[in-house]
Amino acid sequence: MSDQKPEPPPPGTAEEITKKLEDFIKNSLGGQVLFTKLERPGREPEPEEPEETPVVDVASVFDFKLKPADIKAHLDRFVIRQDEAKKVLATAVCDHYNHARMLREHHERGDGGHLEFSKQNVLIIGPTGVGKTYLVKHIADLVGVPFVKADATKFSETGYVGADVDDLVRDLVSKANGNVELAEHGIIYLDEVDKIATLGDRMGRDVSGRGVQTAMLKLMEETEVPLYPPNDIRAQMNAMFSMKRGTKPQREVVNTRNILFIVSGAFSGLEKVIEKRSAKATLGFVAAITEKPTSESLFKQVRTQDIIEYGFEAEFVGRLPVRVVCESLTADDLFLIMKNSEGSLIRQFEREFSAYGVRATFEDDAMREIATRAAEEKTGARGLVTAWEKVLRDFKFELPSLGLPDLTVTAAVVKDPAAALAQCHEDAKAFQTDVRANEVQAYAEAFKREHGMELVFATDAVRSIIERVEREGTTVDALCKRLFRDFPFGLQLVSRNNGATSFLLHREAVENADAWLSTLVAQSYREAHSTPAA
Repeated sequence: MSDQKPEPPPPGTAEEITKKLEDFIKNSLGGQVLFTKLERPGREPEPEEPEETPVVDVASVFDFKLKPADIKAHLDRFVIRQDEAKKVLATAVCDHYNHARMLREHHERGDGGHLEFSKQNVLIIGPTGVGKTYLVKHIADLVGVPFVKADATKFSETGYVGADVDDLVRDLVSKANGNVELAEHGIIYLDEVDKIATLGDRMGRDVSGRGVQTAMLKLMEETEVPLYPPNDIRAQMNAMFSMKRGTKPQREVVNTRNILFIVSGAFSGLEKVIEKRSAKATLGFVAAITEKPTSESLFKQVRTQDIIEYGFEAEFVGRLPVRVVCESLTADDLFLIMKNSEGSLIRQFEREFSAYGVRATFEDDAMREIATRAAEEKTGARGLVTAWEKVLRDFKFELPSLGLPDLTVTAAVVKDPAAALAQCHEDAKAFQTDVRANEVQAYAEAFKREHGMELVFATDAVRSIIERVEREGTTVDALCKRLFRDFPFGLQLVSRNNGATSFLLHREAVENADAWLSTLVAQSYREAHSTPAA
């Protein structure tokens, strides 16, 4: 028998040891423990759940060919008004990524000399709910770069309690699925930046205001951020294994030179600083007869010194050379957001009711009433959620159980939702006890099978059909075939013009079916052949 001791098993990779440590701590201390899991460059990434909005390959970033007008046209689909902010952001983004492309081409050609590049980081000033975040997010989606959004209030200066600003850069790498080069061309958006403004006479060490501003300086200009935090066990193990192999640990960093920083805030109180400065220039008689300017007009006069006096370091403000002010939203603007925006809250409500088999439609007069209420909230587009929630909360809870096929939200529903809901209960009882309501639905299903078009009979339309059946002494099927005999041909014309295959019928479609169909066909022709405005 040999006295030679068996060779100890290999320690395993850093990833294997990290996994064992995670399991050990979890079993010993309880809870879920995870260490940082950013993938090293060149290493095959571990299988993960696919992202909701995957970013594109970095090659497309260097093939950037968008024009400012292209970006603004894209933003117009989602954000109402804010034309000046759209133009400024579109131009800054195009300049930024065109410079990144030119720098890469210059390097690949091996041209001598150095191309100067001043980053056009952006400061957006504007009240809450006007679309600041929405603008930046949709720009990032269009360009196809990773996008990170955070609130400035959650950060502290490195070494103090709170998040490290360097984590913003690491989050970009995570959003880029470990692709460091792509992350180096991402967008970092810092909201509520006005909350880290500090007063000049504040005593002591300020770790969440001035300290954060100082920590952001190098990030916004150009610096290298370690891919892993200094206390990350995975990075320490990689370094340990490198030393054991006799190789020098590789320094894994992310360069921030081509990362675009956009910061925003409401800057409440800044208008007083601007007004105070303006007043010094208009003393005496002129000041007495001049009307007091609005906050919005004052914000448009903002200067660098005003922002410094508000509580920001001159170096911090200097790294945000592009500045734009977003406008407050009126009731008319809020109506257009619901009516025309591709991200309209109305589309969300329609999907929510549709999940229970209820087709919800929102009339213009209802949306205008809600827009007026939301404007009084003084929270921009966020006020729409508050106003609608008060109206729809009981409908969302009760309607899925009533079995009604539709909900038409009018101004009357908005003004007295309790009465409208009570009527829904009455309609539901009538439909449950009247077999003819089921016969209307049976006719709609047969129509769809035969002609490929969906007829959705609103509650008032079903009621109208039942009333006519009683009055005329006929059956539901016979009445519907007579009323809607021209619908197969007419709806096919409409479908060819606008692609619609589902049609909601209210009482007027039953009481005067031919006129309703003619109007629908004519409207579809006008929409199909109208010349879009230049």
